[in-house]
Amino acid sequence: MNELKIQNQAWIAFSTNRYQKNESAITKTLEKLSGGDKLTRAADNAAGLSISETMRGQIRGLARAQQNMQDGLSVLETTDAGLQHVSGVLQRVRELAVQTSTDTVTNEDREAAQKELDQLLQSIDDTADKMEFNTQNVLGDVRPLYIHVGANAGQTLRIDTVNVSTASLGIEIAKLSTREEAEDLITKVDNAQLIISKHLANTGSDYEALSHHKDNVSNIEISLQKSESLIRDPDMAVEMMEFVKQGIRQKGDELLIKQTNQNVSDVLKLFQ
Repeated sequence: MNELKIQNQAWIAFSTNRYQKNESAITKTLEKLSGGDKLTRAADNAAGLSISETMRGQIRGLARAQQNMQDGLSVLETTDAGLQHVSGVLQRVRELAVQTSTDTVTNEDREAAQKELDQLLQSIDDTADKMEFNTQNVLGDVRPLYIHVGANAGQTLRIDTVNVSTASLGIEIAKLSTREEAEDLITKVDNAQLIISKHLANTGSDYEALSHHKDNVSNIEISLQKSESLIRDPDMAVEMMEFVKQGIRQKGDELLIKQTNQNVSDVLKLFQ
């Protein structure tokens, strides 16, 4: 007896396999479209994913470094404000010294000037003791502050705190009881102003250097973000076209499987 076979299994297996592959491709495309990331798994592009992760680490490090530098700039702004205040107080101290460096003033005038002088000097020491940033004193002693300015180890810039106490300025002991003491104080105040001017110049220089470095790091971060985006971000237009193409192919596979099954059914009906 001859054996009768209906040759449909190969077509069904082929169509089903292609349908499953296409369905998997559609799932991957939808992941890219919904997540905005074309590297949803290492298998998509192992090398690209490795490079992208390294870039992301650098980008996050650079973003944090910019915040560090902003904190450093805030320290310098606080320092500048304190120095400007002390400079203004010294101007008044010098004015009192000039006022009392003549014999036309009375002892009562000198006593009143001395009282104000003592208050001004206390104001300078209060500024030195109490001017802080994040609970750290910035005008009471000299110490280095290292600001981490990059994404990698060893990338630091140094700024220094300053000391503006009356002792450090050489005016801790200041008297206006006589004309000679008043004239001596004028010289001391001029020297103190030179110290403050030097501190202001250094603070301004550090501020400019840190500002430029922050701008440079910001530019590097933007460039890295663009490069990382080329690796990870999908081309939405291309992915949408691929999605549409996959949808058409899937519909075709569905029709092919349906038609094959229908043909088999029609043939079987002939034997009923």
